[in-house]
This record gives sequence, C-alpha cells and structure tokens, in this order.
Amino acid sequence: MTQPEDTSAYGKGPSPQTGRTSHEPQTAAEYINSQLLLEEEAREALPYAFDTCTRPLGPLRQSLFSCLTCNPPPASPSEPYNAAGICYSCSISCHGEHTLVELFNKRNFVCDCGTTRLPSASPCKLRIDSKTETKGVHSETPEEGNRYDHNFRNRFCGCEIEYNAFQEKGTMFQCLGLGSVEDGGCGEDWYHPGCLVGLGRDWYEKSEQQKALKPVRADPNPEASNDPTDPDSDSEEPPLPPGFPKEEEFDTFICYKCVAANPWIARYAGTEGFLSAVYIKDAGNAKGTGNLDAGNPSEVDTKDKTLETADDIPTTTLPDRSAQIEPSKKRKAEDDPEESFKKPRASSPSTPSKPTDNAATTCRYPTTPINLYQPFSLFLTPTFRAHLCHCTTCFPLLAPYPALLEEEPIYEPPLSASSQHTSVAGSVHNSILERGERALNNIDRVRAIEGAMVYNKLKEKVKSFLKPFAETGTVVGAEDIKKYFEELRGDSQAVKDAAAAAAAAAEGSSSGDNRREQSG
Repeated sequence: MTQPEDTSAYGKGPSPQTGRTSHEPQTAAEYINSQLLLEEEAREALPYAFDTCTRPLGPLRQSLFSCLTCNPPPASPSEPYNAAGICYSCSISCHGEHTLVELFNKRNFVCDCGTTRLPSASPCKLRIDSKTETKGVHSETPEEGNRYDHNFRNRFCGCEIEYNAFQEKGTMFQCLGLGSVEDGGCGEDWYHPGCLVGLGRDWYEKSEQQKALKPVRADPNPEASNDPTDPDSDSEEPPLPPGFPKEEEFDTFICYKCVAANPWIARYAGTEGFLSAVYIKDAGNAKGTGNLDAGNPSEVDTKDKTLETADDIPTTTLPDRSAQIEPSKKRKAEDDPEESFKKPRASSPSTPSKPTDNAATTCRYPTTPINLYQPFSLFLTPTFRAHLCHCTTCFPLLAPYPALLEEEPIYEPPLSASSQHTSVAGSVHNSILERGERALNNIDRVRAIEGAMVYNKLKEKVKSFLKPFAETGTVVGAEDIKKYFEELRGDSQAVKDAAAAAAAAAEGSSSGDNRREQSG
C-alpha cells in the first residue's frame, strides 16, 4: 500500500536521482542521462495508460483505490461511512493530487468515480457526459453490486489498524475471500501474520522488549549474531511468528472469518494441497481476531462442533456470487505501486464445469473431525484445486466460488506508449530525446534544411559565448546563460528596466501602509 509522497523537500538539496543540487555544474550528457533516468522511473511507477475509466467495462477484478480527500472516513470504525472505490486510471487522472489508499485487487467491482458516492466537485474527467458532450461526469448512480469493507476506510486486518506505509513493517497477506462482509466473510482483507496466530500485530516488538529486560550474556561468537539470515538478528523485516507457515509453503490462504462462514472448507485442513490448520491462540482475548467471537458460533453451529462424515456437509446452496476469487497476494510495507498489478497466471479462466460422472460417484471429502471451537485459517498450496472433491454433494459448495475451481483473471489497463519500448539490454527507448529526433527526421526536406541552418548559426553563437569560459577554466553559471539568451533575444534592456521598476515599487511600498489615494 502506498501513502502520499512527501514532496516538501523537492528542489532543496541534492536530487534523489543524481545526488546533485540545482546549482552544481552539469554537462549536457549528464543532464540527458538524468532525464532518461527520471523517465524510466516514471514508467516503472506508472507503467499503464491512465486515459480510460473502467466503469463502462462493468464488474471486474481490478486494482482499486480509496480517496480519503473526497471521502474522509470517520474517526471511529463503528460510524457509518459512504465508501467508494476508484480504478487505476481515475486514481491518477481524477484524484492525482488527493490522499489515496491503495487497496490492491478487489473482485467484481465497478469504478465509483463520477457517481453519488463521491462529491460532485470531483467528477470523472475521463468519461464524457451524455448531456453536455464534454468530459466531466458526476452524480451517476453507483453500481449496486459493489461490496465494501473496512479497507476503504484505510483499515486492515482483524485488528482494524489504520494503515501507515511509513510505520508498517513486515509482510501482510490477502485472504482469498470466500464471501463479502455481508455474507460473513472478510471481503478479501489483508492480515498481519501475528494476528492470524493470535499474537497480535506487534508481537515481534514485544518479544524484543522482553529480551531487552533479561540479563545479557557475553556472546562467544559475535560475528554469528550479525548474520542477516538469522531471524533473531536486528533487521528491518521482522520474522514470521511462531506457528505461521513459511511463505514458500503456501500460495494463498483463507482467513478464519471465511472458514467460519463456510465450515465445510475446514475439512480440508491437513489434507493433500492444504496445510494444517493455523489456529488463533486465545481467540477470545487475542487482538487480531476482530469481530470473530470464538469461531462465530452463529455461522458454525453444530452439535459437537465437529464434522464427522460427508453426510454432515451442509447441502443448502449458498447465495450466488458471480465474482471470481484469486489466490492471495503477499505484500510488504515498502512495495512499489506497480507491485499491485500482477499478471494473471497462465491458465485462462472459464465458466466452472459440472462434475464428471467419475467425480460424482465417490466423495473425496475428508472424514477427520475438525475442532471448530477455536477459529483457524486455512493455508493452500498451488495445487489445492486438484484435490477438491467434485462429487454431487461437494460441488454445489464450490460452485459459488469460481476461484476455488480455477484461476481468476485480473484486469490490467493497457501499457502506456512509453512503457512498450525497451531494448533487450534493458535500455529505455522512446524517450523525449528520441521522440524529438524522430520528429526531426519526419519533417519535409525544406524545413529540415532551414532548421539545420538555424541550428548551425545558433551553435556558432553559443560557441563564441562559451569560448572565454573554456579559456579561463570558469564554470558557466545559470545566471550567465540566462543573461546570454536575454541579449540573444534582444530583450536584456527590457528585463533590466522591469527589474528596476520592481525594485523601486518594492522600496516605495516599504514605507507607509500600502494604501494609495486615487487621483482625479
């Protein structure tokens, strides 16, 4: 997730790209290289075109943003909030100077820019108003199918922390999301690993503080203690908490809220394609369980809180959810914005097929009892789909969640024109310099000759101007160049007169109260 970048120091001190101040000398080659570097960084930060709003495309799984400038959330999470989500293009073209929260990918969502969920003073500048035939749409009816969670308030995880990219440490994980908040699920929320095991978001800091209170023994091998691979070593990236799987062991996960809302999925814990259940310790008291009360008994109510056989699987068809679900994304606090636009995997999604006759004959549903008193999350390996049971009893439970059957596509805007031209060596083409050279090559012969003559004339004048500096070894300053071009244009005297008049006016205004009596 990203926070607004602090630009208050820009223009003061060295450039972050070149390390130079604005007053240090710079050769033409150095200047061109610095501009190419800036263009390359801009392409990396904003690789996609942002000239088309996705609203006309209908519901999509796409990268979303919440504008806190247009929709400031209330201080209390319990207060009502008219949430709104905007697409990638609108986040730049319509809300580029606003405070934004990057929500990453959300499914089945239609852009809210230009609707009544946002102020009419912030219209969608990318779409044309059918009444006025001009760009600037506002006050349209929002999509009824959109679903919102506390992420739109800039709050995440069961601990409902207000996210701050400059203070957050470690990796957060996005739930696969079996259902919206209204259905009892999480709505594809992001979680701290510590909260998923019941230790809380700041478990590592607390453990370090406890270590600091203990007597320190002399380390017989001080070099080994500085090993960056040691999870106990001092590093910016805190390790994963005890009981949490290693990142390479799973591909996605289903949080405890979604498991509680869909208890039938709990039976897969520990089977092929699924890791063992990751329980929340002391769920009733641990910070990080959010509004889940010991497994949400209203959602997971059984006689003995276990599922013994396949006959115990609920057979009631769940509410239809046309949205698809994609494996979770893992993100770190320092991730760049472009990390949120990951390409879909090789498999191309399609409408889930009905179970075959062979699959319908035998139920592969696990029969091992699962304790549902204590809430837990379910971690899935990349091959979990191949091990889900498609029998006539189990398939109706999978059907409402297409991403359990196959991968889900993510909409990506087309690449911007400047991002499509890179050489094999990695050097960036289509720079401003190269576009200027191509434009020069495309003009007609007469204009090209005239331009070359003017260039040669200007080159000789500049050469004569620079010659005294080269002979004496003097650095050419900005004021020298400015003065030279004023003389070249013939307006040096006018500039001097204007400066003198401004100085006289300033001197006169320094005495008195700045009021003047009108003559006549």
